Amino acid sequence: MRSAAPQSFVLASGSPRRRELLQRLGLDFTVQPADLDESLRAGEAPHAYVERLARAKAAAVPGDLVLAADTTVAVGNEILGKPVDEADARRMLGLLSGREHSVFTGIATKTHARVVQTRVGFKALTEGEIAWYVATTEPYDKAGGYALQGLAAAFVVRIDGSPTNVIGLPLVETLELLRTSGLKLPF
Repeated sequence: MRSAAPQSFVLASGSPRRRELLQRLGLDFTVQPADLDESLRAGEAPHAYVERLARAKAAAVPGDLVLAADTTVAVGNEILGKPVDEADARRMLGLLSGREHSVFTGIATKTHARVVQTRVGFKALTEGEIAWYVATTEPYDKAGGYALQGLAAAFVVRIDGSPTNVIGLPLVETLELLRTSGLKLPF
């Protein structure tokens, strides 16, 4: 007799944005963030970095079906993590100003993984706009120092790819991955 497909899963992430996106879909999951070293390896490309971390997080958390993700922002091959302070947030926003950059999210279960890339174009930012945005404190827990779902939406002139990827979890690809990994979705 074949076992029934799982109805719930473990989210190996403490991200409130990922949790909110999945909750909006009405999915049943528990949250158990993975605790591991997220240091970048020498010469590691952005897509390889997020895939490695997503796979490691999925493997580190117990459960039959675990979903893990990692998101980073890259200008060329320079990876922009979360700003460590005001100067770092200003530096990141200056790098993004008037340019296109990529947002990479690696998503993984214990058996499957993929990376989603979205291109985002920022308007040229004035020093005043950067100072205002940094003062909001919104940049500090976000890869690349900005939140598309927040006030930084005022800086984005174009998006090529998944908007939810920029928020931290590409929903189309995540649902495909969960289905492939055996989750029975309610829709």
